[in-house]
Amino acid sequence: MARLAPGTFALTILLGILTALGPLSTDLYLPSLPAIARYFEVSSGQAQLTLSAYLIGYGIGLPLYGPLSDRQGRKKVLMAGLILYGVANALSSLAPSLEVLIASRLLQGLGAAGPLVIVRAIVRDLYEGRRAAQELARMGSIMGVVPAIAPVLGVLLELGFGWRANFVGTSLLAIGLALWAAAKLPETLTERLLAPFSLRVVLGGFAGLLTDRRFLPFGLMASATYTGLFAFISGSSFIYQLHFGVTPFAFALAFVLMVTGYIGGSYVSQRLAMRHEPRRLLLAGALLQAGGGLLMLAAVLALPPGPWAITLPMMLYSAGVGFSLPQSMAAAMLPFPERAGAVSSLLGIFQTGFAAIVGTIVGAFIDRGPLVLAGTIALFGCVALAIYPFIRQVLTAKQATE
Repeated sequence: MARLAPGTFALTILLGILTALGPLSTDLYLPSLPAIARYFEVSSGQAQLTLSAYLIGYGIGLPLYGPLSDRQGRKKVLMAGLILYGVANALSSLAPSLEVLIASRLLQGLGAAGPLVIVRAIVRDLYEGRRAAQELARMGSIMGVVPAIAPVLGVLLELGFGWRANFVGTSLLAIGLALWAAAKLPETLTERLLAPFSLRVVLGGFAGLLTDRRFLPFGLMASATYTGLFAFISGSSFIYQLHFGVTPFAFALAFVLMVTGYIGGSYVSQRLAMRHEPRRLLLAGALLQAGGGLLMLAAVLALPPGPWAITLPMMLYSAGVGFSLPQSMAAAMLPFPERAGAVSSLLGIFQTGFAAIVGTIVGAFIDRGPLVLAGTIALFGCVALAIYPFIRQVLTAKQATE
C-alpha cells in the first residue's frame, strides 16, 4: 500500500489531526466539567484535577517519546502512544469515581504526548528552514479546526448521552488514527541515534539544550505563548458557566470564537512564512498576545462583567498564538536535525510544565471570578513580548553569519 509522500496535503492532514489529539483531549470535555463536578458531588477545583492529571501524564511522556523515536524510529513509538491513548479513554468512559477518572486521565496524557512530540520530529525530518515553519503553521490551521468544533460536539454528546460519551468518542478516534497511520504513514527517520536510551543520557542531552542559546529563548517563547492559552482552556468553562451564567452551548460558541482567532493567525502565518523573516512573525505574535491580554484585563476591570470582555480579547491573543507557536517551535528545532525527537520532547516539557503549574493555580482561585483569568493571560502575553528581544539577538546573529 502506497505511503503518503512529503509535501502532500494528505500527509499534512494526517499529521495535523495527530497533533490535535492533545487539544481534543481537553476541549471536548471542557463544557462537561461542571457536570462531572455535579455527578461526583465535588468542587470545581476537584473536578479540574482531571485536567491537571492529564497534563501530569503528558509531562511524564514528553521526555520519553522523543529520545525513543530518535533510536527506535518515529512510527513504532507513535503507534504505542496512540494505543495507550485509546485504551485510557475507554477506561475514562467507565470510571466509577473521580479518583479513577483522574488516574485514567493521567494515562490519556501519557499516551497523547507521543503523537505531538513525534509529529513535530517528523516535520523536522522532512522539511528545512522556513518550509518547516510553514508546515507547522499549516498543521496548526488544521489542528485549530478540531478544537473549534470540539466544545460544540462535546455539548451535543453530553446532552445526548452524558459526559462519558466524550471519552468513548476520543477512544474511537484513536483507533481510527492508529489504523490510518499504520497503513499510510512512512518512516521518516533515516539515521537512528546509536547512543543507548538511559535516563542519564536523556537528561544530559536536555541539559545541553538548556544551555544552548539557539534553543532556550525559542523554548521560552513557546512556553509563555501556550501557558496563556492554557489558562483560558483550564479556567474558561467555570468563568462562563458559573460566573457569567451562560449555558454549556453558549460557552462552546465562545470557545469556537477563540479558536477562530487561532486558526486565522495560523493561516496568515503560514501564508507569510516563506516571504518574511521569522523574527517579524514572532514580533507580530508577541504584540498580539500582549495586546489581547492587556485588553482583556482592562475590560474586566473597567466594564461590567460579561462574556464579551473575555471572548473578544482572547480572539486577539489566540491569533498571536497562531503566529508565535509554529515559528518558535521551528526555530528551536532547526539547528538540531540529529536530535529532532529530543528537542521536540523538551519543547513539550517546557510548554506543559509551565501550563500545568499555572493551570493548577488558576483552578485553585478560579471561583474568585474573571479577574484571575484575565490577569494570568495578560501576564503571559507580556512575558512573551519581553522574551522577543533575546530572540531578535539570536536571529540577527545567525543572519550575520550566513
